Amino acid sequence: MKAAEIRELSADDLQSKLKEARAELFNLRFQMATGQLENTARVKQVKKDIARIQTEMRARELSA
Repeated sequence: MKAAEIRELSADDLQSKLKEARAELFNLRFQMATGQLENTARVKQVKKDIARIQTEMRARELSA
């Protein structure tokens, strides 16, 4: 997910996307631990998405 896409989302959408991303990261870590994960780069992508969402949420909080 790109930063421009994240900026267009509402606060509720950001919360739901963050929740989904954290759940996906949990599942990816679980798959990695059991040796079932094929695309290891996806873990890094999800972590960056989480960071982007949190950054946008914090920026909105500070500007309010």
